[in-house]
Amino acid sequence: MPERQSARRFDAVDALRGLAMVWMTVFHFCFDLNHFRYIRQDFYADPFWTWQRTAIVSLFLFTAGLGQAIAVQQGQGWPRFWRRWAQVAVCALLVTASSYWMYPGSFIYFGVLHGMAVMLLIARATAGWGRWLWPLGLLAVAMPLIANYVHSTMGNGQISSIFDSRALNWLGLVSRKPVTEDYVPVLPWLGVLWWGLAAGSWVLKERPAWLQWHPGAVGRGLASLGRWSLTYYMVHQPVMIGALMAFAAL
Repeated sequence: MPERQSARRFDAVDALRGLAMVWMTVFHFCFDLNHFRYIRQDFYADPFWTWQRTAIVSLFLFTAGLGQAIAVQQGQGWPRFWRRWAQVAVCALLVTASSYWMYPGSFIYFGVLHGMAVMLLIARATAGWGRWLWPLGLLAVAMPLIANYVHSTMGNGQISSIFDSRALNWLGLVSRKPVTEDYVPVLPWLGVLWWGLAAGSWVLKERPAWLQWHPGAVGRGLASLGRWSLTYYMVHQPVMIGALMAFAAL
């Protein structure tokens, strides 16, 4: 039987997402080695690590935008969207709970999955905005820089205190980064997802052949991983941490 358009996947997009997952795994494994003191690295300030984190999150959110463009173009209904969104939201809560167990003083309360849950809602609502998503994405990326300038000129006043509070720091308009193991606020990261959404819409309309890429063995492996990104995201850290704990016990 012919494949239904609504269920169709593109290896090119899945492989790109899979590449982000592999890169993330290497990064997290190094982070775990540092946590167990097998290596000594500053993952919070060393540009070698902070820029990698930025690139990984950017690639992940860009592909999420591509995926939303494909879903909308293929007529994905709201019921299916809500099912997927609920999976992301529940997994975000599980990340919060597990990180509180490991890092009670810096647990994750608005990490990549929390940000995804909010940004997917915005992306779905704005999917029809077309080329306006490009400048809006630029504005979203620039907003934290603008906010930082405002904070620095006004000093540590009441406005800074409001946006630095946990009630609003998820927006990203903070004067200082909160103490947490993972922080992916709506701004600037919504801009990256919007760019992915805009790029996906343009490719589907103007260059659909780009999505017909047939990868080799490595690409097929990455594409398979990319199709199970949420499940993989949730299990890879417990597996690696458990393995390192077992190694330490031995």
